[in-house]
Amino acid sequence: MNNSLKPQTRRDSILITAERLHELLDGANRPVVLDVRWELPTNLEPFDGKPQYLQGHIPGAVYLDLDTELAETPSVELGRHPLPSQERLTRALERCGVRPDRLVVAYDAIGGLGAARAWWLLKDCGFNVRLLDGGLQAWQDAGFDLETEDIKPHATKLNLNPGQMAILHQDEIPNFVENGILLDARGGVRYRGESEPLDSRPGHIPGARSAPAGHDLDPLRRFLSDEVLKARFARHGISPTGPKVAVYCGSGITASHEIAALAILGVDAALYPGSYSQWSGDPNREIETGPYLKEDFQI
Repeated sequence: MNNSLKPQTRRDSILITAERLHELLDGANRPVVLDVRWELPTNLEPFDGKPQYLQGHIPGAVYLDLDTELAETPSVELGRHPLPSQERLTRALERCGVRPDRLVVAYDAIGGLGAARAWWLLKDCGFNVRLLDGGLQAWQDAGFDLETEDIKPHATKLNLNPGQMAILHQDEIPNFVENGILLDARGGVRYRGESEPLDSRPGHIPGARSAPAGHDLDPLRRFLSDEVLKARFARHGISPTGPKVAVYCGSGITASHEIAALAILGVDAALYPGSYSQWSGDPNREIETGPYLKEDFQI
């Protein structure tokens, strides 16, 4: 790796600031920038972020569609956003001009909650990848320009080597919660079963603990400081030397964001890809609701 790209801290190995990205984009080895514009769903309709991308994006950024390129077709058996096949992911990354010798930066407009899917998949294949801390808003707050051109880079040829990130499968969960820590990265109202706009049965996986991914961000949608993140997860007994950790959410998207937050602290958490949409779709899987004391889960 170029010495100028070597991370100085664990945080630097996960995140990149808008200022640092701007500096690198002016250099000889420009990073490949992926615009993974996405929004947390309120219904089951796929989200198309391309119109937002065309209204303004980081110069040189390529639009990457989360629903169609970073996930397989949804199903009751696999959930709303199954991990993409190697063929689908290869085709998407080649289209975007991703190269193994270039840094890749992923961003969205919601603090990385969607772009984290791209970050996780690229990490799983061994790429040098970062999340833009604060996303598009951080870029604009720093005073940097946007462009509206639909970027179509020269396609590359890739030979992906997935399997470098930990995964927890559905059948492994009952045994995992006996000794490990399973985090539910959805909002508290969905964890408790007070509201469920997307899945058939409200509640959460038995033994899971509520740790909403959105609480990993500050009001500017940037990741909280290392110290605050450490205290947040310490409430669950999580530390680099503690029990094994796994994360799920509704469909495996925001769970990847929480895995990035944990990685900043040196905790290598596993992803349950099918997440609650898969679990709740199986009538043979038990679910829990409550507790309903919201103050117990304000983290």
